[in-house]
Amino acid sequence: MPISSPDLFWPSLGSVYQALAPCAAALLRIIIGLMLVPHGLRGGFGFFRGTGAPRTPDRSSFAQFAAALARQGYWPSYFWAALACFTEMVAGPMLALGLFTRPAGFAIFLLLAAGALWHWRAGHGYFWNTIGFEFPLMWAIVALFFAVAGGGPYSLDRVLLGYEF
Repeated sequence: MPISSPDLFWPSLGSVYQALAPCAAALLRIIIGLMLVPHGLRGGFGFFRGTGAPRTPDRSSFAQFAAALARQGYWPSYFWAALACFTEMVAGPMLALGLFTRPAGFAIFLLLAAGALWHWRAGHGYFWNTIGFEFPLMWAIVALFFAVAGGGPYSLDRVLLGYEF
């Protein structure tokens, strides 16, 4: 259904929606990509000490992050810690820039879906304020959207490659 469809509540706003849709998608892509970077900096390099969730052990260094993953059953924990930090600090900015958008979005989707699954299996519940799976699941679905839809017209894929990767 085109955005200017007469099925809209206010059909006269169809052209406005159509003009703003790529900007809104680009803004969402930039936000999700950049929001991952502080997590990678915390787990990989010890930035933002004391900002972990109250029910989880301190993860303010790479070794502590790997140890926390080992306690959660991820083995080899240093591999998974490195993969998580790499995804957050490399795939996140790539998604924000719209560079290799689909592979970056898919990697982020896998990371966040695994996190949501872990929170669910750990019995943390649904809500984010109880360290539930709500937050990682929501962002996983957003990342999946970009893995499927690509970066859109305002992406480096389109500018540098001429198409959406």
